[in-house]
Amino acid sequence: MSSIDYDMAGFGEGEPQHPAQAAPADLDRFRPLPRISVHAFCISDQGLAVMEECGRDRRMAKVGLRLTSGGISAAVNMFSGAPTPNLIILETEARPQELLAELEPLAAVCDPSTRVIVIGHYNDIALYRELMRSGVSEYIVAPVAMGDIIGALSAIFVDPQAEPLGRSLAFIGAKGGVGSSTIAHNTAFMIASLFSQETILADLDLPYGTANIDFDQDPAQGIAEAVYAPERLDETFLDRLLTSCSDHLSLLAAPSMLDRSYDFDPSAFLPVLETLQRTAPVCVLDVPHGWNEWKKNLLAEVDEIVLTVAPDLATLRNTKNLIDALKKLRPNDRPPHVVLNQAGMPKRPEISLADFFEPLGIEPAAVIAFDTQLFGNAANSGRMIAEVDAKCPTAETFAQIAHIVTGRISEKKPRKSGLSGLMGLLGRK
Repeated sequence: MSSIDYDMAGFGEGEPQHPAQAAPADLDRFRPLPRISVHAFCISDQGLAVMEECGRDRRMAKVGLRLTSGGISAAVNMFSGAPTPNLIILETEARPQELLAELEPLAAVCDPSTRVIVIGHYNDIALYRELMRSGVSEYIVAPVAMGDIIGALSAIFVDPQAEPLGRSLAFIGAKGGVGSSTIAHNTAFMIASLFSQETILADLDLPYGTANIDFDQDPAQGIAEAVYAPERLDETFLDRLLTSCSDHLSLLAAPSMLDRSYDFDPSAFLPVLETLQRTAPVCVLDVPHGWNEWKKNLLAEVDEIVLTVAPDLATLRNTKNLIDALKKLRPNDRPPHVVLNQAGMPKRPEISLADFFEPLGIEPAAVIAFDTQLFGNAANSGRMIAEVDAKCPTAETFAQIAHIVTGRISEKKPRKSGLSGLMGLLGRK
């Protein structure tokens, strides 16, 4: 998360104000901000609350944010003896005819490169034009929301001519053995096949990864070289580590060897993620089950998360814990997409679909039936489900998941696949 230095002196003891929140879909259009320093001066509890929420947003992860109680005069006093940051945000209640005069002392102490955003309380087009002519980067009318602030910062600091970052999709299982890797691999294949879009599948399970087996590949290099040589990591170096699996799909394979222990720093995979996003429009991350700092940091940064579950009690508990943890990590993003896998396994007692998802407060993105023959044939032949039987219901389900996670269709109702009578099987306790 971002480095936040709050100077809280001077704020009242009243009830906290809850800012208007931008919907996750509204924030999705904004990309992560670069490493910049921002100092916000707020005179209202609402302004402070919004800035605090912005500081916790993953798009602000690289931003050094500081908040101070006070308005323009507080900024002038502070920067008269200190260098100014990349951006100053000023909240003020000054009348339009007074505001420009109040800003003059600040202009005298600001570095030439410092940008300024003013949050005012008067919707005055003449004032806006005069502020723009005076060098202010943006004027926003209070009350502000997160989308206003992050949008203004993006307009200033994100180069519109730069190549757009690729969409990052992380797949993780709520329990070991629920088939998250299978879901990730088949979804990556469908994205590349259906949309003819360059896609990279990165297998992050270094000791036990199965992507190389599932795609019948034996690459000499892969994700290990990228993680252990961050100083060499760029698009050119990454391209040498990739293996082509099909048209538009490349694999960053795991070594799948136990010749070393795989202990990683908390930020070890973040440079890999950044490079992947600059390299391809879509990158699919096959994240191994578990919970440690590097996985938490990675899941906090990706665009979408797909959580694979099975209909049993332990998985339900883990799913609830994961959804709650991800909500804290990603407070301004939508919940993960949940795929119920291995449904209708013969002779296995299962929690019904309704009883599983009602405590979670969400709907499944897809329900995939247990089908030993279909998945076994695909795994043993090193092919994806759509290659084994392109017309089967499971292949259609993977196509629908691909549409959902890439934003091509909205998630409205569960996507089902596989055996006839599946809903009857799911209804068993």
